[in-house]
Amino acid sequence: MPAIIAVPAFRDNYIWVLRDDRRAAVVDPGDAAPVLAYLAAERLDLAAILVTHHHADHVGGVAALAQRSGAPVLGPAFETIPARTRALDDGDTVELAELDAHLAVIHVPGHTLGHIAYAGEVGGERVAFCGDTLFAGGCGRLFEGTPAQMHASLARLAALPAETAVYCAHEYTLANLQFAQEVEPGNAALAARAARDLARRKRGEPTVPSTIGDERATNPFLRAAVPEVRAAAQEHEGRELASEVDVFAAVRRWKDVFA
Repeated sequence: MPAIIAVPAFRDNYIWVLRDDRRAAVVDPGDAAPVLAYLAAERLDLAAILVTHHHADHVGGVAALAQRSGAPVLGPAFETIPARTRALDDGDTVELAELDAHLAVIHVPGHTLGHIAYAGEVGGERVAFCGDTLFAGGCGRLFEGTPAQMHASLARLAALPAETAVYCAHEYTLANLQFAQEVEPGNAALAARAARDLARRKRGEPTVPSTIGDERATNPFLRAAVPEVRAAAQEHEGRELASEVDVFAAVRRWKDVFA
């Protein structure tokens, strides 16, 4: 059966490795060295490289891995991706039959304009590799896109089945949940999740993947329609907010300066 393994990189990145006993695919390899070390230790051949967006901490190791392995590089069509061999757009599919991986491409602009996510099944498990669009308890900063684009992108991910495992690219969860509790202090599901994930980190365990169900219940960036989130955003802004996009944008601005 295939498995999905987190290979840590830099200070808080996760490079995701899909593997069986002989082969592997890698998602967002910002650094080649930890991937090469893992492949060598496990005696795995690299079969594919998947990229969500162009930021250096997601693509920095792509060229070296492609050169060493000859593996194809799949990435967003509208961004510059090193060594890319297949450009992907919304609605495309990625089939890695040897790893029992069947993924659909979803265009999720906001963090970057060409950002994509991969959602589908690996070994029968529902998964989403969402890069820096949706985090556990949070979402990416708007470096290139608009609040309306990011809100729409997050809504597409939130519409995935509740059991979908969310494989984001950073260990930001505790800070995200601290902010979420500032927005929704009365959310019991959020309080339980914060306690659970704090215990995981104390044990040295990752807090990801989460699930789409977790995110719907606790992530303020998916909850702009919830009255408590709207009220908190309006109080922080000191004004009425006319739409869900306005609420989302206000929460994103709040998080940008939260300490």
